[in-house]
Amino acid sequence: MIIRKISVGADYKSAMNYISGQSVLGGSHTIHHIAMNDDGSFVVFIEKEKEVFMWKKFSHTMPVSIEFNIDFI
Repeated sequence: MIIRKISVGADYKSAMNYISGQSVLGGSHTIHHIAMNDDGSFVVFIEKEKEVFMWKKFSHTMPVSIEFNIDFI
């Protein structure tokens, strides 16, 4: 399943949110996609001028909340 949003932190109301398509780093980059690795960690990839970079990685011990992309078409 495609991850649309990841919220990182124990308290959902104050968690850091990362959303696919969101502008980051002062608008110079865009979140390209969010993936879950086989070890349970999560990785956030960003894009600038069609080049994709791994930006952040959250270990499996970090509390997260995941929203999946759901298309109702």
